[in-house]
Amino acid sequence: MKRQVTIKDIAEKLSISTSTVSRALKDHPDISIKTRQAVKELSKLLGYQPNRIALNLKQSRTNTIGILVPEVEHHFFSSVINGIEDVAYEDNFSVMVFQSNESYMKEVLNTQALLTNRVDGVLVSFSKETQDFAHFEQLIDNEIPVVFFDRVLTTLHADCVMVDDYSGAYNAVNHLIERGCKKIAFYSAPQHLLLGKKRWEGYKAALEHHNIPFNRDLVYACDSYESAIKISKSVLKKKDRPDGIFAVNDLTAIGVMKVARSLGIQVPDDLRLVGFENSRSSYICDPELTSVDQFGFDLGKKATKILLSRIKEDTFDYQPEHLSLKTQLIVRESS
Repeated sequence: MKRQVTIKDIAEKLSISTSTVSRALKDHPDISIKTRQAVKELSKLLGYQPNRIALNLKQSRTNTIGILVPEVEHHFFSSVINGIEDVAYEDNFSVMVFQSNESYMKEVLNTQALLTNRVDGVLVSFSKETQDFAHFEQLIDNEIPVVFFDRVLTTLHADCVMVDDYSGAYNAVNHLIERGCKKIAFYSAPQHLLLGKKRWEGYKAALEHHNIPFNRDLVYACDSYESAIKISKSVLKKKDRPDGIFAVNDLTAIGVMKVARSLGIQVPDDLRLVGFENSRSSYICDPELTSVDQFGFDLGKKATKILLSRIKEDTFDYQPEHLSLKTQLIVRESS
């Protein structure tokens, strides 16, 4: 079966943006006559037909927005959802929540469900498995506004709201160094995620600032409680084990803490720990965990305000925003 030609296909062949193609097809006066003619001729040649779903959505608003997250039970994502609902319900919008459970295939199915339910806009934090983003392009081709948050994608016609992962990681590692740590390990997120790259860069920059050589052997692909338990059993048994660990999230740090206790390693006397999230777990564990606050509730509110403004503008002719929100290091007993 032949794949349906989309606005994105036309844009790529003419080396212009999808929004320019959309405006050209509507004879928008801001688009030159030459470009309008080129777009219309190519769309006719390729057999482009306006998507019926998009036309229906333009004709009637459902006052419903969709949320797609990896895990609802995760503290950060639940706090983001609370922020989203706070803004959405005040503006008389209903919310549909879907979780991918870090599965690409489930995420694709969830996206199709959002299309079927004719949501007016979508807020997305994609799964760790996702490296093909065609299902999000389908939303955008249907002129459904998309706002990515936390795990963001800057190559599509979509707004992005994230925290300053670089400075958050830098401050965390700088804090460990100021507390006397000289051999700091980093339990990291997947590097295809922008947040993973930025926290890696922040980690390296703090070491460099203090003239501590970067050691690739001190970086571990580890971003869950379970993987932290497994990896730390070998990391913390080494004769030259780390004296500090910066973990990409709180549960990973708490996993390290549990293994340290089982090995008789005292936190923070023998090992100092910093997490990233400032979840409830960070202040109910023993000792309490130093962590970087991401302010998930505020992030959710900001992302939703942007999405609702796009919906109300009733046009896809906009320049996407890429916002980065500040973090704060909350110092507790673990460091």
